Amino acid sequence: MESKIKYEFSAKLWKHGSEGGWYFVSLPQEISKEIRINLQWQEEGWGRMKAQSVIKDVKWKTSVWFDTKKDTYILPVKSEIRSKLSLKEDDLLHVSVLF
Repeated sequence: MESKIKYEFSAKLWKHGSEGGWYFVSLPQEISKEIRINLQWQEEGWGRMKAQSVIKDVKWKTSVWFDTKKDTYILPVKSEIRSKLSLKEDDLLHVSVLF
């Protein structure tokens, strides 16, 4: 995937309330709005869009999903990444997302 558009922001890591819940970072609503206007055509099922993400010095291929309840895209931060960076719920992270 050749990334052409990069968004950077800071947000807290949060955990979904379900048992065994996933961890996410919510993209700011203004960024999400811009992505939806310009890149929504790239979305696949359930509002999923392929992306790359960078937190600290760790870069990985992932996807973001549009959460209609939050009216923003959410980025899952898988266990492997959280472990590698010693991340915990409520940590404030500087995140880059590339499309």
